[in-house]
Amino acid sequence: QVQLVESGGGLVQPGGSLRLSCAASGSILSIYHMGWYRQAPGKQRELVASIISGGSTNYSDSVKGRFTISRDNAKNTVYLQMNSLKPEDTAVYYCNADMKYYHGTYTVVGGSWGQGTQVTVSS
Repeated sequence: QVQLVESGGGLVQPGGSLRLSCAASGSILSIYHMGWYRQAPGKQRELVASIISGGSTNYSDSVKGRFTISRDNAKNTVYLQMNSLKPEDTAVYYCNADMKYYHGTYTVVGGSWGQGTQVTVSS
């Protein structure tokens, strides 16, 4: 079994910054893709940024130039540095990872989600 735990959300004024962290734990063999998604009230969950094990990144147009995703493979952790935050960035942010891990005596390749962390941008 594996677990993803996010941290770093909170309330920030427009123009401010936050750094989110997501640590994966459990019987992990390898992590291929890690990403951050967000879901605002009444809206669908959307991809914010993603990073693969080789370091290539992808961003949604709405956050390009403001957000930076990075990962520490030794710590199985992904980060999201969010700068120049806007009220429209307000949402619950979720971490996602595609991993190979042990499940009992089996090796499984699959995805896992964190529980989410609230980010509120407001004056």
